[in-house]
Amino acid sequence: MKPPARKHLLAVAAGLSLIGAAGCAADEAAPEAPAAGPSSAGKTAAPSGTYADGGYAAEGSYIPPSGTAEQVDVELTLEDGTVTALEVATSGTNPTSARYQQEFTDNIQDQVVGRNIDELDVGKVAGSSLTSRGFNEALERIKTEARS
Repeated sequence: MKPPARKHLLAVAAGLSLIGAAGCAADEAAPEAPAAGPSSAGKTAAPSGTYADGGYAAEGSYIPPSGTAEQVDVELTLEDGTVTALEVATSGTNPTSARYQQEFTDNIQDQVVGRNIDELDVGKVAGSSLTSRGFNEALERIKTEARS
């Protein structure tokens, strides 16, 4: 016997509600990605020296569970394809996002400075996984600009 359409729709709505709630349960919850290092997605790193030395800046963004877009401004210096200096600024308008962003900016230096730019694919840093999405977006823009 086929269940009435109304019960079926209520069951579907309830299931979608649970899925939505699970996705918003933690402010920075996302699948943990590996820390900075070669990407596991089968990407091949470009040979060192394919980037012009100098200073570069770019902006990346992401949307946390609060729904308000957050910005990540990245400034770095490249020498022979290696990051020699890094500054990161974030927008931090939501208190929870601001806390995670501060933890990210306090700890990102150790994962980036001294590394070849092609080896960087920053994952979760000090509990912050979403801020790294904006950082990686900015990093890709810098790579495009710096390619010689």
